[in-house]
Amino acid sequence: MGLKQEEMAQIGGVTRNTQGSYERDERRPDTGYLKALHAVGLDVLYVITGVRTPEPVGDLTEDEEVLVKRYRSMPSDDQKSVRRFVQAIADDVAKSSN
Repeated sequence: MGLKQEEMAQIGGVTRNTQGSYERDERRPDTGYLKALHAVGLDVLYVITGVRTPEPVGDLTEDEEVLVKRYRSMPSDDQKSVRRFVQAIADDVAKSSN
């Protein structure tokens, strides 16, 4: 986020020493601290798990939700085929629009 240790501490409502102990993995932040930092854009999932929060795709239509569910139920080889098929259609559309 580009914040200094002191700024993180202030936003989270803790001392700079406490912030340092979080960063050194000597203490665990409480939910109030995480909530305060989340409010300014901190990826709390990343802090806790090391996995970034996925960017939302946006609202899906009912048809799109059905497609995604069906896609996820397929074996990985079939998913790969679907991705190739969709890419081929997208490439064809791109060629047609030029």
